[in-house]
Amino acid sequence: MFQTLGETQPKGGGGDGDISREDIVYDKSTDLLERLPQDFVEDEYKSKIRELGGMTVPMNIFLFQEIQRLQNVTGKVRFILIQLQLAIKGEVVMTAELQETLDSMFDAKVPNLWENTLTGDEFSWRLPTLGLWFSSLLNRDDQYRSWLNERRPDSFWLTGFFNPNGCLTAMKQEVTRRHKAEKWALDDVVYHTEITVFERTEQVKTPMEGIYIHGLFLDGAAWDRHNGYLVESQPKVLFAPAPILYVTGNIKKDEEKSKREVFGLNGPYECPVYKYATRTDRYFIFFANLNCTDEKYPNTWALRGVVLLCNT
Repeated sequence: MFQTLGETQPKGGGGDGDISREDIVYDKSTDLLERLPQDFVEDEYKSKIRELGGMTVPMNIFLFQEIQRLQNVTGKVRFILIQLQLAIKGEVVMTAELQETLDSMFDAKVPNLWENTLTGDEFSWRLPTLGLWFSSLLNRDDQYRSWLNERRPDSFWLTGFFNPNGCLTAMKQEVTRRHKAEKWALDDVVYHTEITVFERTEQVKTPMEGIYIHGLFLDGAAWDRHNGYLVESQPKVLFAPAPILYVTGNIKKDEEKSKREVFGLNGPYECPVYKYATRTDRYFIFFANLNCTDEKYPNTWALRGVVLLCNT
């Protein structure tokens, strides 16, 4: 209802005092252009990836693809903001797309062209406000640049990837290669997950194999950090931050044996991890094994619909 009321407000006239909508958006676009990260130059990041081991390393291929997609988003946002400023000054035609961008920015919403392609597919990432969306852009850029200029992160911010499934697949390929002598086949390798006791990325170091993941949230339950199992959510707390998660690969028969030894007869709660709160196959990433108590066994949490989310 509020969205409809906002969209039906008169678009003409001044905003606050004598300042027009166009002036407000012009100043906001100038601020965003100043804060927008520099473009990634393909020759430069290709050279840095070669220093990290080259394209024979699966995680480096994943990094290359992620940088390409982020550059597409950054380039599109920069172009639209410049065109919008020219349109406000009357130097180019104010098209329907630029008008939609102007209206969205005035309402602090993310312009449709920044989030979606012309066919409606996801182009970048979905967040409710322009401020959150732009902060995510800066954080993603920081993660990629630190990976390029320094080294692979000790812990990965899974939310900051366009294709989180690709990150885990690349990790699984690396683990399979490490066990080449044991004749592991990629098709037989499944994910092995562990909830760690770490809460901050500074506490972890790059593991011998597998990766650490941070930035996930529990929906429908909370995590008892002292005892290491699922508990009821606190009143009025919708999402509980999850500790850092360790993910690696293991062959199926060894993983089944490990589950019985670690989690007992009831087994773990196989918690689905989603990119967004919309629980569809489109946004599903993988399953994480979470420990439960005997009183509240895995089916209890399954009926509650407990999940891990990258974005709340």
